[in-house]
Amino acid sequence: MSQWVFDLGNSRLKCAPLGADGRSGEVHALAHDGGTWREALDALLPAHIEGAWVASVAAPGLTRTLADALASRAGRVDFVSTQPACCGVRIAYAQPQRLGVDRFLAMIGARAASGGPALLCGVGTALTIDLMDADGLHLGGRIAPSPTLMREALTARVAHLPAIGGTYRDFADDTPDALASGCEGAASALVRDSLALAQEQLGEVPTLYLHGGGAPALLPRLPQARHAPDLVLAGLAAWAAQA
Repeated sequence: MSQWVFDLGNSRLKCAPLGADGRSGEVHALAHDGGTWREALDALLPAHIEGAWVASVAAPGLTRTLADALASRAGRVDFVSTQPACCGVRIAYAQPQRLGVDRFLAMIGARAASGGPALLCGVGTALTIDLMDADGLHLGGRIAPSPTLMREALTARVAHLPAIGGTYRDFADDTPDALASGCEGAASALVRDSLALAQEQLGEVPTLYLHGGGAPALLPRLPQARHAPDLVLAGLAAWAAQA
């Protein structure tokens, strides 16, 4: 028997078994933009799972597909939702359900990792930023389009602009590079601005965590960041440990 954690996002499912130490083990990522991800998941998972903990920000249909896949093999399936306080983290939102569960769990993961003040930056469909002090108090955050979503929005309005391609340059000399530079640069600038404001508010520099599928593109312009691609799964593991 085993226990697993699942992070279902807008473009892929990430999952991992929990080890004897309560930490998430080897991470598996399955894109769900095709029609074979359910089959790939069935091939990956063991026949019997003692417990499954799930965080989903995906569409209801995808969430139901995952629920169906787990129902036949897991003795316990818990879908995690944002709470006012958990695992040493207290959120700023008066209505907890309005804070995405992925943001909530990323804060729990950071709290479990270091315990110090943290600025959490998730780069997925959206760019999310959350500030947490050394006592685990969430001080609020920001939401903006991710670089990928910026590109898609531009292409939707200006058809001749390419939606992908290009390399970041400070001052680009062709359109694909200029688009990559502008969108990645805008996201990086928002993170740097948030980090400066966080330092001013806290009186110290918080640890900057970057997570999400779009994080690697921003890392070269944010050398102080700690890349934590599995931060949401780490938060799920901490949640499971106290469940």
